[in-house]
Amino acid sequence: WFQGPSEFGPRALGNRSLIADPRRAEMKDILNSRVKHRQAFRPFAPIVLAERMKEIFEGEEDSPYMLIAKPVRPDWRDRIPAIVHVDGSARVQSVREETNPVLYRLLKEFEALTGVPVLINTSFNVKGEPIIETPQDAVSCFLTTGIDHL
Repeated sequence: WFQGPSEFGPRALGNRSLIADPRRAEMKDILNSRVKHRQAFRPFAPIVLAERMKEIFEGEEDSPYMLIAKPVRPDWRDRIPAIVHVDGSARVQSVREETNPVLYRLLKEFEALTGVPVLINTSFNVKGEPIIETPQDAVSCFLTTGIDHL
């Protein structure tokens, strides 16, 4: 997923991101084997529609910068296993239409298709490399990894 200007800060927030389906428990292994090549125990973080966050994650605070780990509500853990860490938590990013309308629409479309307003979001890079910056970087990463779509 490559759109708009790149993010500034410690997390990919939806402009230079690998986006994946959190409903498949094996998605962590797929992302690690095809692209990220990192330790298997490290979880992948979710993005969620801000208006649905309290339904899925415990706690009242908003998390627009993916800096807060929240417990995943028990009734959602089996529905989105690829983003749930061993302690039942996830470092979540809440997405609002006014701050990232394109990413918000992607989440809304995924929710319309699946009933799940959550996607995996991890930085668009391979281990040891910086997050991609240019369209050429994105195409090169796409062609040299197992990414399905760009």
